[in-house]
Amino acid sequence: MAELLTEPVQPPTAGCTETLERRRPIGSQKDNRPGPPDGHEATAILERTRASVDPELRAAVESLPASMRRIALYHFGWEHADGTPAAGHAGKAIRPALVLTAAAALGGPSARSTAVRAATAVELVHNFTLLHDDVMDRDTTRRHRATAWTVFGEADAILAGDALQALALRLLAEDPHPASPAAAARLADCVVELCAGQHADTALERRPPTEVTLDEVLAMAEAKTGALLGCACALGALYAGASADDVDALDAFGREAGLAFQLIDDIIGIWGDPSRTGKPAGADLAARKKSLPVVAALSAGTTAAAELAELYGAPYEEDELERTTLAVERAGGRDWAQGQAADRMARAMDELSRAIPDPEEAGGLLALAEFVTRRSN
Repeated sequence: MAELLTEPVQPPTAGCTETLERRRPIGSQKDNRPGPPDGHEATAILERTRASVDPELRAAVESLPASMRRIALYHFGWEHADGTPAAGHAGKAIRPALVLTAAAALGGPSARSTAVRAATAVELVHNFTLLHDDVMDRDTTRRHRATAWTVFGEADAILAGDALQALALRLLAEDPHPASPAAAARLADCVVELCAGQHADTALERRPPTEVTLDEVLAMAEAKTGALLGCACALGALYAGASADDVDALDAFGREAGLAFQLIDDIIGIWGDPSRTGKPAGADLAARKKSLPVVAALSAGTTAAAELAELYGAPYEEDELERTTLAVERAGGRDWAQGQAADRMARAMDELSRAIPDPEEAGGLLALAEFVTRRSN
């Protein structure tokens, strides 16, 4: 498990990306290595990943029984609810991109090409969690359209998610690559950890806001988000034939980057632009979610923290949304989350440099890690 925060909440004076620039352990100008990649490299990687993975992903979904297939096709944005073709997209493909990029970084282009099934399996597991999370979180929109459970019903959405998980494990079971058994076992362990993380999340939501600690929420976030990003990187390393130490280092890299990703995602869940996120403004606050910025703010011991605790202890009122948002910010939740995201990215870079000391070879993974923590929507 990643190291959890033990120091008191002290909002940083610089934003996430500024702090990251100061603390980057590899790829910095100070040691004459290349500077941070721009967003174009990550975008190109993601586009190549979609081109490689989508045919395998589509074929897997098409193999489902008709009742499950129509829900999955809708969820991935390939069909409308009535079954007619849609021009939607299946997401950013960050997790399969990590699989393929890790494989290439440690084993070259040939390793990347042999890891497509593993990348597809990771994407299937990710979407299994999305279908289930939307039901449990009562989210009504995803990727700018109605969530599957609101269209097809809760039971059907859950079953479709179950089917995607089964497809993921079948892909690995049928893969002739020598790393597939170890990859299947690792992915199965990851699913168990994801479920434990989701259970912890729902349990925390039932507890009074002042009785939830940052350590608990960080551990939950690692299980829910960091585990799958770490697993994605580890699977890429396995398919490249990497050593056990390098596999573990890439897993740790992905976990730390995943925590940074979750921190940024939680910031967006409160302050994101609905026209870009596809979700209502302040949806996490309205749902009284104990996200990382909120718990950090509640832990601050200030007047704003007390005000937030009072607001969070009462049912949601629409006219209180702006006041709640301001209370989180005044109590330092936003600044803390930005600073923590930078710290987690610094730790991720340390882990990456253990397995791949050459920043040129690590460039693709670095680009993806920077991409997920420089999101603004």
